[in-house]
Amino acid sequence: MTSKNSNIFERLRIAVLELDADRVKTIAQEAVQIGVDPVEAIDEGLSKGVRTIGDKFAAGEAFLTELVMAGEAMKAGVEVFRPVILERRLQRKSVGIVVIGTVRGDIHDIGKNIVAVMLEAAGFEVNDLGVDVAPESFVDKTKETKAQIVAMSALLTVTTPEQKNTIDTITKAGIRKAVKVAVGGAAVTPEWAREIGAEGYSDNAVDAVELFRKLVAS
Repeated sequence: MTSKNSNIFERLRIAVLELDADRVKTIAQEAVQIGVDPVEAIDEGLSKGVRTIGDKFAAGEAFLTELVMAGEAMKAGVEVFRPVILERRLQRKSVGIVVIGTVRGDIHDIGKNIVAVMLEAAGFEVNDLGVDVAPESFVDKTKETKAQIVAMSALLTVTTPEQKNTIDTITKAGIRKAVKVAVGGAAVTPEWAREIGAEGYSDNAVDAVELFRKLVAS
């Protein structure tokens, strides 16, 4: 790693820590112009910044808004690097493949977005389906990407049955044995996760990363 690259990585890390999405974007554009490896810039710069904020949040030293803003800052940089990665056919070393979304009937996404960013920072390949996602969409994307984990969020109590519906649809599609299911969201409890047959449950983004690592390894 050259000193030039190290400087770029450190500037990206600090910009994320300072929650400055505009500066992250500017530094990322500079990195592209001088030929810095975009995958390394994500792993050694952006991801390290997000993980630091995540650790502080877990320790009670950072607020949820800071974690959200750090995620937005990282995404600003990734958006700059993504076209270069695709053009060069580069590939990050993937820890695992995840399909994630908020279940049908629920349009809340802050928690889901934070989990997605933290997973991406940890090296997972994340396929974010967004909100109000039908069970069939989870199935289709899982088949398409050969994902190892399907992650579903539900904030509203009335939408938690959609998590079970999605698991049932995954089973009917014949791919249940090939994937692990993780659930979370304000309306979800460990008891509900066990009742519907999910392999994992987490109530925060930091613990979710460790959970997903264990699910991929199991």
